[in-house]
Amino acid sequence: MRFVFLIGGALGFATAGVTSIWVGRDPDRVLLDSALGCLAGALLFRWFWSIFIRSFRETYLARHHGVPAPAAAAKTPKS
Repeated sequence: MRFVFLIGGALGFATAGVTSIWVGRDPDRVLLDSALGCLAGALLFRWFWSIFIRSFRETYLARHHGVPAPAAAAKTPKS
């Protein structure tokens, strides 16, 4: 979880920083934008990771208990 949080923060920092530099902002504003991008990226990646883990857990439990997958029913040929 910590790794995902750090990766999200680093990507948010880099994306916001590069975008601010590209727009032509002052260095102090670039740093502020990058810091806010770091926070937003970290929180978004944390949220995405929790959704991913929950979906993975549900799929594992469904397969473990023998619940048929909904995609298997959709594979039947339609005439």
